[in-house]
Amino acid sequence: MRPEPLDRDGVRLRLFHTGDAVDLTTACNDPLIQRFVGTMPAPYTDADARWWITEGAPAVWAGGGAAYAVVDPATDRLLGGVGIDRVVPFRAQAEIGYWVAPWARGRGVATAATRALTGHAFAAGLARIELLTHPENVSSQRVALAAGFRREGVREAANPTRDGGRHDLVAWIRLAGDPVGPTPRLLPDLPAGRLTDGVVTLRPLAPADVEFLHALYTRPEVVAVRVPPVAPDLAATQRRCALAAAKWLAGQGADLVIEDAVTAVPAGNCALVYEDQRGRQAMVGYSLLPDWRGRGFASRAVRLLANWAFSSAGIARLSAGTSGENIASQRVLERVGFRREGLLHKRFIGFGLDRGDNVLFGLLPDELTG
Repeated sequence: MRPEPLDRDGVRLRLFHTGDAVDLTTACNDPLIQRFVGTMPAPYTDADARWWITEGAPAVWAGGGAAYAVVDPATDRLLGGVGIDRVVPFRAQAEIGYWVAPWARGRGVATAATRALTGHAFAAGLARIELLTHPENVSSQRVALAAGFRREGVREAANPTRDGGRHDLVAWIRLAGDPVGPTPRLLPDLPAGRLTDGVVTLRPLAPADVEFLHALYTRPEVVAVRVPPVAPDLAATQRRCALAAAKWLAGQGADLVIEDAVTAVPAGNCALVYEDQRGRQAMVGYSLLPDWRGRGFASRAVRLLANWAFSSAGIARLSAGTSGENIASQRVLERVGFRREGLLHKRFIGFGLDRGDNVLFGLLPDELTG
């Protein structure tokens, strides 16, 4: 691959030079870069920057890859870095990676740089490019989608951490014949980041919601109507909150907090799980804290979620299920327009050796009420 300058969408890709050392050192000590780029020295020193400029980056080029500084075309100030490494000539395959300095985020720098270098790499003969992201690095996953990469799967425990542990990597790919992008998403973002009817608000579940969510799903009366009736441990709740945004981007599901629209106090949880992509069918579920029951919050939340699913996400059918004894939850679904479709006798394991029935409900777009 030739180390020629590349210009696209307001950024320039050029070779690193010694004038980048100060900005390189500052940027690479940023907490987000330190967290998500595990190979970055910690702390990142001026000596590390100079080594990269004079030895590290040239070695990448010598090995058939690419190591570009991403800079502002007008000022030549360093905005980030993008590169291609781990080249496998026999497979015409390589891996792309990027980082963006704190002062350049939110400007589309990573997307523009990734598109430019990907196109350059395909023109040089590569047929397949991989992009690996930390499961919690949602910004990087958005870049992958915007640059035309498709989510291929998860590589379990594929990356070592500085403390001796390991974490998963989400694998994304783009082939030479793929469209430039962006990659279509099954589940779009919520308009303005939330849904509301003035009484109830739905917003995406976030890492900061661990304490609330764990308190909700460990209450005995909530556990009693869960399927199965088992409380999650704290680690499971932390994982759920940490990975909720990534699962949304992957089209697997939308996990939301139900809030009082006036006070923004969390009242419960509402979720959509994509069950059948070809059939465009998804399942909904919900739980409320006891203090918020009997006030219509669950029906309003399910109605908001269903309307978004049908109108924005293109879902053709929603399903839901409750335990046979959960009459209150069944009434919530009926108020929104769900029809009872059947019963799976003794479908779920309950407390002890008991088994409980599962009541099935379905909803089509023209059946939504309210």
